[in-house]
Amino acid sequence: MAGNTATPGASVLARGLAVLFAFDEAHRALSLTDLARRAGLPLSTTHRLAGELVSGGALVRRPSGEFVIARRVWQIGLLAGVETGLRDVAAPFLGDIHAATRATVHLAVRQGIEALYLERLSGRASVPVVSSRGSRLPLHATAVGKVLLAHASEDVIDEALRHLVRVTPYTVTQPAMLRERLARVRRDGFATTSEEMTLGACSVAVPIRPASPGAGPVVAALGVVVPTLKRDQTRLVAALQVAAQGIGRSLHTSS
Repeated sequence: MAGNTATPGASVLARGLAVLFAFDEAHRALSLTDLARRAGLPLSTTHRLAGELVSGGALVRRPSGEFVIARRVWQIGLLAGVETGLRDVAAPFLGDIHAATRATVHLAVRQGIEALYLERLSGRASVPVVSSRGSRLPLHATAVGKVLLAHASEDVIDEALRHLVRVTPYTVTQPAMLRERLARVRRDGFATTSEEMTLGACSVAVPIRPASPGAGPVVAALGVVVPTLKRDQTRLVAALQVAAQGIGRSLHTSS
């Protein structure tokens, strides 16, 4: 089924938006034919509008001929109230965590069955990290993702369990085992991974709630990526929880 199809006699702007809105979680890369069908536009019109959107930096055309949303559109999306407010409020706390741990710091929210990285501060240690600001990674393979998934609705959890991709040999892809891990996240208040997203990298993350600790919905996750958690897990969890509580209080008072 198409996203937002253009109505007959729609303006150029409306037709352009129909092209952009043709993309969604299940349709991230579209051929020209599929793009026209989902936008409800003639092929020739879609070809012209898609070309203009590519020239304007809103779409990218891959060598295969498929179109995908460009990073610039995501950057505009960051101006939306919730994301902007969260990033602005979290910024000083992320800086404190970065200074204290010298690790890569992540702030992420859930988008479908992926973690959308709103912010990333690069660490000083030589640890392989595949995330970037604006990137999306599987919920089940990252610490921030596991936090977000653990506190998502059952419908979201069921959907994620149907799409468990093995990223590395250590990625948990058994639904029953992952459910156990998610229950542990809810019980312990933090999530960890060990080389599940990238070989040579471990991560730990905690939830952010815009209220007192343990109350209210989880709106984001705060985490760090380090070479190992064997010695510093307790210290890192404590530092992250203090920062997450500070972010939550700031969100609560500013709402």
